[in-house]
Amino acid sequence: MEWSKLGVENFSLHRDNEMNKLARTLVLLSPAVALLGCGEKTVSYSADVRPFLDNYCMRCHGEDGKGSKASGLRMDDYERLMKGTTYGPVVKPGDSYTSALVMLVEGRANPSLRMPHDDGEALSQAEIDLVKTWIDQGAKNN
Repeated sequence: MEWSKLGVENFSLHRDNEMNKLARTLVLLSPAVALLGCGEKTVSYSADVRPFLDNYCMRCHGEDGKGSKASGLRMDDYERLMKGTTYGPVVKPGDSYTSALVMLVEGRANPSLRMPHDDGEALSQAEIDLVKTWIDQGAKNN
């Protein structure tokens, strides 16, 4: 008996087509799954970043602060932070690596410009990573 008469050949082709559709769908969805961070914690401006700014940055970048007078960067609120300095933005939503804020706190711009300048408490890598994650997640006002 021929297999084609039983429809086995057509079943095999149908199954192959369905597997190809599934494989294409998975390939197309994989970047979206990667962007979701596979369960990565959403970092909040108000709960995570604002306390960081208050602790390390507001001494100089608040109202009448030495840093705000020198650069125009005020960090009193989200809008002022995102406005940046007289030279341009310090946060590039979605791109922590080239955001000036991260470059300055990591000392990558120039070690002599590393922030904060004063003798206050040193930043931990975990705190810097939290700010980087917030920026990479779009630097939302959340």
